[in-house]
Amino acid sequence: MRAPLADGLIAGAVGSTTLNVVTYLDMALRARPASQTPENSAAKVADTIHLDLGPGDQAANRRSGLGPLMGYGLGLTAAVGFAALARGRRQPLLRAAALLGGGLMTLSDGSMTLLGVTNPRSWRRVDWIADLVPHLAYGLTAAVTWNRLRP
Repeated sequence: MRAPLADGLIAGAVGSTTLNVVTYLDMALRARPASQTPENSAAKVADTIHLDLGPGDQAANRRSGLGPLMGYGLGLTAAVGFAALARGRRQPLLRAAALLGGGLMTLSDGSMTLLGVTNPRSWRRVDWIADLVPHLAYGLTAAVTWNRLRP
């Protein structure tokens, strides 16, 4: 039997991939531009820890890489946290999906709010839906994966 935290990592990776697929599908269908919040978050974190990302284009390119990596890190962290709370046991699908998706949405939106990158109180309904749907997809696929991996 695999360790629960390893299965949490797997579930988080599957969920994070799904979140990105749903996000890119939304961008393609609605012809909307990519969000700048991942890059802005990377810039804020780099400033906070006094990390020099380099001059001009180098800094922009590093922010473009670091932003999505931070998102994957949050997706993995949320699922590993869920695995620790679930104590290695399968969970009812809807509860697990809500905990995983809601947990990740809280981590990502909360961290961006704390960094001053966004203010969810100013979001429109379409913004909330565009944020909620990929997180629900993350939660559902991560929960299905978690339960499938558990004995």
